[in-house]
Amino acid sequence: MEPATNGSTTHETPESTTQFDSFIFRSYLLALLPPVIGALPDELDSLFDDEFDEKVTRFAADNGGSIYVVKIREEVEEDMPPVHTYQLTPHLTYHSTHVTTLALIKRGPILDPLTPLASQLHILNLFGGEDTPYEGLHAVVSCGVKPWFDAFVGARAGGRDGDTRMGIPMTKKKFAELELSLLHLQQNVEIPETHLVIHPVIQRAVDEALAVNTAPNISHIPTNLLNDSSFLNSLHGHVNSWIKAIQSVTKLTRDVVSGTASQEINFWLSLERALDGIEAQLRSDEVNMVINCLRNAKRFRATVSFIADTGLKDATDLVHKYNQLMKDFPLNELLSATDLDKIQESLTLIFGHINRKLKLSPYPIRRALPLVEAISRDFNDQLLRILTSHRLAYTPYETFDRLLLQTINNFRTWDELIKEFTIIAREAIKRRAERFIPIKVVPAHAKLQERVRYLRDWRKQHEQLAVMTGPTKGLGGVGMDVGGMDMEEEVKEAYEVIKRIDVLDVTVEGTEIWVAAENAYNERVSRVENQIIARLRDRLGTARNANEMFRVFSKFNALFVRPKIRGAIQEYQTQLIDSVKEDIKHLHDKFKTQYRFSEAYHMSQMRDLPPIAGAIIWARQIERQLLTYMKRVEDVLGKGWELYAEGQKLQSESLAFRKKLDTRPVYDAWLHDINRRNMGVDGRLFEIVRLRGATGGFQLAVNFDPQIITLFKEVRNLLWLNFQVPHAITNMAKDAKRVYPHAVSLMETVRTYGQTLDLVDHNKGIEWLVAEYRNESQRMITKGMCYREQRNPTKLTLGRHEYPLGPLCQPFVREFASIVSVLQDKTNSVIDLYKDITRAVEDLATCSYTTEAFSELLGKVQAAIDRLNLEGYANLEHWVAELDKKIEVILLQRLTHIIQVWCTEFDRTDDSDTRRDTLPLRDITNKRRGDKRLKEEKHMEGDMVLKPIIHEIRIQNQVIFLDPPIEYARATWIKQLHDWLGIVCRLRRIQSSRYEIGLQMQGATVTETNYTSLLTHFTDNTLERPFSLIEVKVQQLKDYVAKWLQFQSLWDLEAEYVFNRLGDSLAHWQQLLTEIKKARSTFDTSDTQKSFGVCVIDYEQVQARVNAKYDAWQRDILSRFGVKLANAMKEMHASILKARNDLEHHSIEGLVGGPTRRF
Repeated sequence: MEPATNGSTTHETPESTTQFDSFIFRSYLLALLPPVIGALPDELDSLFDDEFDEKVTRFAADNGGSIYVVKIREEVEEDMPPVHTYQLTPHLTYHSTHVTTLALIKRGPILDPLTPLASQLHILNLFGGEDTPYEGLHAVVSCGVKPWFDAFVGARAGGRDGDTRMGIPMTKKKFAELELSLLHLQQNVEIPETHLVIHPVIQRAVDEALAVNTAPNISHIPTNLLNDSSFLNSLHGHVNSWIKAIQSVTKLTRDVVSGTASQEINFWLSLERALDGIEAQLRSDEVNMVINCLRNAKRFRATVSFIADTGLKDATDLVHKYNQLMKDFPLNELLSATDLDKIQESLTLIFGHINRKLKLSPYPIRRALPLVEAISRDFNDQLLRILTSHRLAYTPYETFDRLLLQTINNFRTWDELIKEFTIIAREAIKRRAERFIPIKVVPAHAKLQERVRYLRDWRKQHEQLAVMTGPTKGLGGVGMDVGGMDMEEEVKEAYEVIKRIDVLDVTVEGTEIWVAAENAYNERVSRVENQIIARLRDRLGTARNANEMFRVFSKFNALFVRPKIRGAIQEYQTQLIDSVKEDIKHLHDKFKTQYRFSEAYHMSQMRDLPPIAGAIIWARQIERQLLTYMKRVEDVLGKGWELYAEGQKLQSESLAFRKKLDTRPVYDAWLHDINRRNMGVDGRLFEIVRLRGATGGFQLAVNFDPQIITLFKEVRNLLWLNFQVPHAITNMAKDAKRVYPHAVSLMETVRTYGQTLDLVDHNKGIEWLVAEYRNESQRMITKGMCYREQRNPTKLTLGRHEYPLGPLCQPFVREFASIVSVLQDKTNSVIDLYKDITRAVEDLATCSYTTEAFSELLGKVQAAIDRLNLEGYANLEHWVAELDKKIEVILLQRLTHIIQVWCTEFDRTDDSDTRRDTLPLRDITNKRRGDKRLKEEKHMEGDMVLKPIIHEIRIQNQVIFLDPPIEYARATWIKQLHDWLGIVCRLRRIQSSRYEIGLQMQGATVTETNYTSLLTHFTDNTLERPFSLIEVKVQQLKDYVAKWLQFQSLWDLEAEYVFNRLGDSLAHWQQLLTEIKKARSTFDTSDTQKSFGVCVIDYEQVQARVNAKYDAWQRDILSRFGVKLANAMKEMHASILKARNDLEHHSIEGLVGGPTRRF
């Protein structure tokens, strides 16, 4: 075997490396080319050259690929016949001399020599020689490739969903876009290409400058040429030719009324490209050098007005502004639309683009209106193309109605968009101040729109008639007996007339054909209607009651839209409509009673129907009855009954009532409420809830909504009612049902825990005692907070680990419930004991001030503490210490009060004196007590009586003394005070450790067992006051007794000693007598004793003797004072007499100027 012609070695098996025989391919071409491309046998010799075998072998062996046979026209004289040569090439090229190109495309990777080539090759004839190949390519795509693809897709009948998944609609769209693009290339207005002629000298100078990388200028042109008139005239002529060539482009325009919308769009886009190309040439170095040469030669006439003469700048600006509208114009969306929905979308895009760009672009409204009309023509063509492809007359009624309804929606969309466009156009005219023109668009599809609407109504009536005359309605065989006519066959034959014509042809000829066909159809159908009327009246005449009439009407109601049949049975309709109205009125009354107050509500509760499902069932029952009544109306009046006068009111009332009966809002509200509540059972076992109200705060709760119970029943019933309950809520109900027993137990435990904590909060004194049990509960809550429940029905997650729900959750719930139960029991028990203790402690402040009363109350407190100790409450020692402090405060108040009462009693001046008001001395807390407390205080004060001590002043052996002495009174009073204080101070302190063996055995630790230390807790001089009062009272006694003891001197003094001590001074004698007179008030009274309140001085025994002794002393002193006074008076008299005598013997003159006499 020879190696491959392409020089490569192969390592394949012998079977696969067998070369293709080029003779087979040569014979195939000799038979194919003459009839296909008109090749003469003698001209084909040029095809089989030396490289033919190599080309065929490579084509046959290469995977894929194609090979081309090119028919080339040779250059010959005009009068000679054309000569053609043929060439076989693997590469496709295009040349004007290529008359035809035949493409041979392999269907498989290689050519099999044993299989006929006709089944292995695709043949495609590509015609050439024209100016452009667009028309030929458009024919290949639109008439060959695209119809073949559509036929294949239609034959598969995979359905719209299947096509969408396979991308078939997108492929169809691409085919349509390709077809459209080729069509646009044909329709484009050719803009003449402008090539500015450059003088050879200028071109050579520019090339030389660029070769040495310098900027071209006139220095590169020989100097003699710059002043050469012939050279300058030549340049001037070139400039004039430029102006003419540019003006041929700038002044180019087209009539927008003629042609299509795509031609108008492509014209302005192509014109912009042409103008940009001209501007690029004018900026070239060659043109600049030509202008500089003319300026250098003072040829300003050619240079100054060059740009202005061309009109390039104005044309470029105008085209740029117009192309604001033309660029990205979505017309291709319409022209490439493959179905009616795409057409509707494209209209929205097109008019959205136009309305938006007209506000920016100065594109004239007088051109915009024809442009919109051209779009209307494209719109009409696209609708006809799509509708015609469906063969409407042969399609089933459902497809027919759907297509025409979509078409009507497209027309409606066009009308709405045109209204918006009209408003934008009027505003643009006002804003631009253009000449007013009427804004009116004459749509090219107006006739088609009218035909489509009429055709839809006509087909609907025909379909109703065809159905009623079909075998299923029982009328098909009836007509054979009455009149000898098969109504079903008659209707089919009438419709055959319509199938033979183009129902969408809206031309004059097409309209005439349609009218003639419709008349023929109506003539045949009229005979069928007469037969139906006769049969219908017979049945209504034989009906025995209203229900039988309703059955007849329900059977024939589809035909009541036909005026002829409707008029024949109108007399029967009125009485039946009145019956229906009365039934509907009763239905309104039933609904207005409301579900909650209806009998159905109570029945729902008996049958365990939840409220939402019950309300929906009740409303649906009413709605079902209403629909039954409306169906009766339809049976009587026929389809379209709401269009008649008697049916319009019923229709409006029915719609309003059905809107009220719509259960969807009830379900949506329930669904929204469920979603808002988030009643899922996933997440943590516990959650923290913020409390509402002024206090705020947080509360522990179980992550399980109590209304989840109702959710089970709601979901079950709503599913039975065919509501699409979301999967999440269904799973939520299932999960809730699964965890419900544990959740209920856990909720009850949490509720008990919360109530217990509230009890602890309301009894502030017991926190320490139940702290251990509370901490244990909180440890369990902390443990439970780590649990996270999953959707998995058998798993519960703790942290990052999953555990089976049963083994983990159930023990936790039981353990938590047990601990909380202990907390509750302990709390209730300690509250009872705490109330007893509190009551006893409060009674300490109001009980009688006796040792027995205090001891009894403290005994109750101690007994309660012993019970707390026995039951093992925590922190008892600290709690008892705090309780002891409270007792100390109360006992300290009682001590303060008893001291004040004692002081008041002690400070009484006499037994007959009323007691002083002690209310200001009471504690402020005692003021707030009730009347009972005041009575108890008064009783308590009345019990304190300090018996006065009697002291006697005696005289014995002429010695005055006090019996008993004053120190006895002080000791007695202090002892009485100590006795009253000892009632409290000697009370036994409460203890928390009486059940503790270890503490009892430790003798070294001595604790205070009574309340004596309270005497050191007074913050003021409360305790000092009674002692100070005692000392004051003692001092008063001493002072008073001292006065009596002074009378001891009456017996101790000698008279002569006193007289000598007084001497002759009358003043001293007079003072002594005065003091003696005052001192008599001590004993010279009718009283025999002196009272000092709690003490009495009895001086009866000594009073008489002192009085007698005192009288004796007073007489002696008074008599002695009389003698002394008489002697003094005599001496005074003598002195006065002597002075008188001396005075009488002196003269007055002798006294003047002399020494002063002094008497």
